[in-house]
Amino acid sequence: MSLDSMTESVDKAVSGFFEPIAGWLGDVVFYSVPVGGTELPLIVAWLVVAGLVFSTWFGLIQIRKFRLAVDVVRGKYDEKGSAGEVNHFQALTAAVSGTVGLGNIAGVAVAVTIGGPGATFWMILCGLLGMATKFVEVTLGVKYREVHADGTVSGGPMHYLPKGLADRFGKNGKTLGKVLAVLASFMILFFGLFGGNLFQVNQSYAQLVSVAGGEDGPLGSSAGALFFGILVAALVGIVLLGGIRSIANVTSKLVPAMAAIYIAACLVVILVNVTAVPDALVTIVEGAFNPEGVAGGVLGALIIGFKRAAFSNEAGLGSAPIAHSAVKTKHPASEGLVALLEPFIDTVLICTMTALTIVIANPASWAEARTDESIGGVTITSDAFGTVLPWFPYILTIAVLLFAISTVLTWGYYCLKAWTHLFGRSKASELTFKVLYTLFAVAGSLLTLQTLIDMADAILFMLAVINIIGLYLLAPVVKRELNSFLEFVRARKAGETGDADEDKEPVKTTV
Repeated sequence: MSLDSMTESVDKAVSGFFEPIAGWLGDVVFYSVPVGGTELPLIVAWLVVAGLVFSTWFGLIQIRKFRLAVDVVRGKYDEKGSAGEVNHFQALTAAVSGTVGLGNIAGVAVAVTIGGPGATFWMILCGLLGMATKFVEVTLGVKYREVHADGTVSGGPMHYLPKGLADRFGKNGKTLGKVLAVLASFMILFFGLFGGNLFQVNQSYAQLVSVAGGEDGPLGSSAGALFFGILVAALVGIVLLGGIRSIANVTSKLVPAMAAIYIAACLVVILVNVTAVPDALVTIVEGAFNPEGVAGGVLGALIIGFKRAAFSNEAGLGSAPIAHSAVKTKHPASEGLVALLEPFIDTVLICTMTALTIVIANPASWAEARTDESIGGVTITSDAFGTVLPWFPYILTIAVLLFAISTVLTWGYYCLKAWTHLFGRSKASELTFKVLYTLFAVAGSLLTLQTLIDMADAILFMLAVINIIGLYLLAPVVKRELNSFLEFVRARKAGETGDADEDKEPVKTTV
């Protein structure tokens, strides 16, 4: 039996077995209600409302403290002797690498196709709201993290849900928190293996094949797919073995590089068509409030924009706190402020640049896509750049590969923390996971397993339900941590030594 027939058989067998489960789960998690002639997924409303609540609760912290967040990333308020493994900038790039991916390239094109240019406006608004949610969950991630005897750090919803709920509600809260922690670990692990690993490798391989001669090219064969999968798996395995320090070292270089390449290409298209920018901005704003040809009108554009942003920046899903928890700091809210920059970079900046480029370039495939659903998002984005840069598909391929590899690395770290929470931190346990994760990377170039990927999406967004409930219950803790850090900032600016801060409760250390 050839490799092609074997992988096709596996795909069919997996799809046949899991398709009913994935379909039922997707219907439940992404259940939609009719609103103004269109469908509103309740999970998207859940995420957006959380952003609105936390933005109000913390007085639009994403705007008021934006400059302070940048100063923290720059290291202005670093403290010597802080527990942790990476600095603020490395923690930010590691987390951003898990959210900035193919969705920023293909997903945005789909959004402005279905929802019209006006979806961009609502996407930006949702990204701004998500900044507040990210601040809350990351502050809790650092607050309740565990620093192990070897100096490594574990954090995320599997830690702050049981500890935080126990702090606030005692024994009953602790019991509930432990159950939620197990569920959170499972959800993160399942999505990471399929959505954060296999899917990323699969899509990056597909893009590489498309610019290397297609199915008849050197990489179009099963052998080419296997070679690509092994190469990515080897790179991921080597970096993953080094832990978060190694991942952060790589992502701190990859993320700025891939963002610079992509944004530079966007700017080239925009600058070449600079006279069209004012009209494009007017089109986006008018389309947000008076869209034509969009199901549901204004509500349709709003829902599609919110949906794209919510799926892009992962605010409220509980994934980013895992990476941010490894930061070197004595003040949890300092990293919470850093984290609010994440949706700004991911959604407000990169997604908006993609949308603006498409609207300005107005490629023929964008108009065709409204009547021909077979035209994919990547094609539209690539064609938009191609109006100015005919050779852009090659640059896009590099960007896709960088996006994919950085996402695989970050989700490998997320999955490792979920795995060790479920199965322990022994060397054998960690090695078992790392071998399993690298094998999934190899499979990614050979298999699609689309049904399992759809199922993983649903499971990840299930995490948002329990995670945001926890965020609401623990918001008073975040408020205290924010006040503590702002007092520290005031003291630092006043030239005080910060001695009063030495009495701050240390982070719990476990073996």
